[in-house]
Amino acid sequence: MEKKKVVVAMSGGVDSSLTAALLVEQGYEVIGITMRLSEESRDFECNDRGCCSLASVDDARRVAEIIGIPHYTVNFKEPFQSQVIDYFLSDYAKGWTPNPCIACNRYMKFGLLLDKTLELGAEYLATGHYARISQAADGRYLLQKGVDTHKDQSYALYHLNQQSLRHFLLPLGDMTKVHTRELAEKFNLPVAHKPDSQEICFVPHDDYKAYLRDKNPSCLKPGAIVDRQGNVLGHHEGVPLYTIGQRKGLGIAAPEPLYVVALDMDKNQVIVGGADDVFASSLIAGDLNWIAIDGVTEPVRYAARIRYGKREGMANLTPRSDGRLQVDFDEPQRAVTPGQSVVFYDDDTVIGGGVIEEVTHHV
Repeated sequence: MEKKKVVVAMSGGVDSSLTAALLVEQGYEVIGITMRLSEESRDFECNDRGCCSLASVDDARRVAEIIGIPHYTVNFKEPFQSQVIDYFLSDYAKGWTPNPCIACNRYMKFGLLLDKTLELGAEYLATGHYARISQAADGRYLLQKGVDTHKDQSYALYHLNQQSLRHFLLPLGDMTKVHTRELAEKFNLPVAHKPDSQEICFVPHDDYKAYLRDKNPSCLKPGAIVDRQGNVLGHHEGVPLYTIGQRKGLGIAAPEPLYVVALDMDKNQVIVGGADDVFASSLIAGDLNWIAIDGVTEPVRYAARIRYGKREGMANLTPRSDGRLQVDFDEPQRAVTPGQSVVFYDDDTVIGGGVIEEVTHHV
């Protein structure tokens, strides 16, 4: 019987390397592909964190040789620039805080790399994400949380849809990170103990402020730091250099700790308040994608996660006439940030998600 062909997105890290080894063991015809995405990318594990450096390409190639599969690199630098880096810079210029890893998954892995996979005659694309794919009784594909609650990456995959899910494999979804490294040792993979990274791959030294000063200095204009009543408390060097919930680095002496609660690019103001002011009772989300359902046409209730690694909170979801979604939380959520994504869950199943565009603070 002819083997099913699968492309593995190999970053040079332990997760994608073990993914390839497991699929070979399971009898698939495996092809390893590493994406070259940015000249500024560095050497680290990036199964969920973007692009790969030359050193990581070498690691992926070494693993491919050990497990006996062909390995190729594809040059996606131009689309990565337009779809991820330019988006990253433009969101900061709006006073938003972007999530480039989600954009990379959406456009590079689920888009260009899946297209390349199908062009090669492969039936599946596999990645090393800690999430699971299942199929409901009615045939609908579902995305679910990974078994390892500390490594679950379903939040970053909410842009998958029915068309792409049918071609995706996530072999690590039922594993813990500890088990992954143990298996990588058994396969004699040289990256078994390669450390993970939380950095943005195209931002040197993980210094996004220096990156903004270098790549988009026009969005950084000095202005006022004000309280919620508009009183001037201090001055800033550019609104995009601040993030919602930030406490340190404000340069303001006050009797109680102050936190960034909002960023106003129109007025060029950083707005600060007390600890309670950082909490939001509701948000409006746009650019929606639904997986487990066709959409929301009437009010419904789901758990909502506003940030990678954060716990969900129950919320009422109400469709708006402008096509966006009103999300009202049962309990106010801390540091809800425009530009980040909100992802909806029913227990372990991802319902869908969207981009946070507006926030209503809890008062």
